[in-house]
Amino acid sequence: MIDVLEADFANPAHAAAVLSLMEAYARDPMGGGQGLSAFTRANLVDALARRPSAHGILAFAGEEPAGLAICLEGFSTFACRPLLNVHDLVVASDFRRQGVGRRLLQRAELIARRLGCCKLTLEVLEGNGAAQGAYRSAGFRPYQLDPAMGRAQFWEKPLPDGS
Repeated sequence: MIDVLEADFANPAHAAAVLSLMEAYARDPMGGGQGLSAFTRANLVDALARRPSAHGILAFAGEEPAGLAICLEGFSTFACRPLLNVHDLVVASDFRRQGVGRRLLQRAELIARRLGCCKLTLEVLEGNGAAQGAYRSAGFRPYQLDPAMGRAQFWEKPLPDGS
């Protein structure tokens, strides 16, 4: 039996689950293959708790953390409405292919509807075919405005600490 609930970042059991699942995700090849930094481990849960636009969703199998979604509210200028970005989605390896990810996405959609969002967004690595299949079956698709211009790409520019 898997229970899915909205995370309370002030709850020590929820905080521990968030850190445990994020550490597992960071160590996975799809998360970069390296663990979280000491700074991130020490500050992540408090930083999320201070952001009213951050929403955590946890899945538990009894007391064992089974999955996590960290969602961040954004804004669509074209729709002039909020959107909810599924920034991190992780399912513990022992619970994959059991519908945990689908249930996390369903709860994210409930939160998005409650917030009046126009859409859910997420990013996925090109080589992560399993996640792409799961996202497609949940109704997600690559983003494009005009097929002639191609699909949108997710780019980044890292900024050094202290800037």
